[in-house]
Amino acid sequence: MKRFKDILCVLEPVKVCEPALERAVTLAENNQACLTVVDVAPYVTVGIGMSDGGSGLANLQAAMVSIHKQRLEAFVEPFAKRVKIETKVLVGTPFLEIIREVLRNGRDLVIKVPEYQDWLERLFGSDDMHILRKCPCPVWLIKSQAPKTHRVILAAVDVDDTHQPQEMESRHALNRQVLEMASSLALAGAAELHIVHAWNVLGEGSMRHGAFMNASESEVNACVEQVRRQHEANLDDLMCEVSANMGQDTLHYLKPQKHLVKGGARKEIPALARHIDADLVVMGTVARTGVSGFIMGNTAESILNQIDCSVLASKPPGFKTPVILDD
Repeated sequence: MKRFKDILCVLEPVKVCEPALERAVTLAENNQACLTVVDVAPYVTVGIGMSDGGSGLANLQAAMVSIHKQRLEAFVEPFAKRVKIETKVLVGTPFLEIIREVLRNGRDLVIKVPEYQDWLERLFGSDDMHILRKCPCPVWLIKSQAPKTHRVILAAVDVDDTHQPQEMESRHALNRQVLEMASSLALAGAAELHIVHAWNVLGEGSMRHGAFMNASESEVNACVEQVRRQHEANLDDLMCEVSANMGQDTLHYLKPQKHLVKGGARKEIPALARHIDADLVVMGTVARTGVSGFIMGNTAESILNQIDCSVLASKPPGFKTPVILDD
C-alpha cells in the first residue's frame, strides 16, 4: 500500500499488540513512511492529600508518563533496526487524544489493537467505536490473533445510484478508496480478494403482496432483475475504474470474487464475512461529507458490531471530525 506516508500506531506495550506493531513496521518499510508509536496514559486527577494543580499532582503525572515511555521504548526496540520509530505518550481520554494527534500532525493512517473487554460480545469497545466514527483518516483495527499477512480480504462497497448528486459523488470517492486499499493489501499479501455489494428493490414487498397492486409475478420478477442488472453494471464500472487507476493488470491478476447479494447490508455483509472466513473487512463508515458531527451511518455501525475480524475503515474526502484541538 503506497498511499500512506505518516502512520500512527496506537498500542499498549504488551504481547497481544505485536501483530499491530509488526503490520505498522512492515507498512512503513514498504512505503518509506514515517512511523510514530504511541501509548495513552490516563490523566491524573486530584487525590487525597493533593491540591488541584499542585506540584505533587504534576510530579505524579510526569512519573506516570515516564513509566509509559520507558515501557513503550523497550517494546518497540526490537523493531527499530528495520525502520525509524518515534515514540510518544499521550495523556487523557484515549480516543480524543488519538484523534487530536492525527489532527495536529497530519497522520494519514491509524493502526490499533481493539480494546480487550471480555465482557463484551462484540469485538470493538467504546474507544474503538469513537475512533471509527470520528477519526478523519483511515483506521485499521487489527485483532491480536491476526495473521502476519491477511489471507481473505472482503471489500464492502455501496454502488446504489439513487442518492442525491452530492452524496453520490461522496459515495463514489469512498467506494474507490475502499477498493483501492483492499486491492493493494491483497496484492501485497497474495490474499484472496472478495468484493461485496448488497442491494434491494424498493417496494418489492408491496408489489408482490400489496392489496392495491396489479402487477403480475412475472412483471415483478422482471423489475427485480432489471434492478439487479443495474447494480451489477454499477459494480463492474467501479471495478473497471479502479483497475484503470491502479494499472490494468491489477484486478486481472487478483481475480477478485464478486458478490452481489440481495438483502440488507447490515445482515448480508457480516454473514458473508463469516461464510468466506474473512480476516479483514475493508469498508467505509461515513457516506456524507461537509457535515460536522455526522459521524457514522446506522448500517456501518451495525456491520461493525457483528463482525469478528480485523477492520480497515475509511471516510470520504472532505469528512469533518467533530473533535477539535485544544487552544
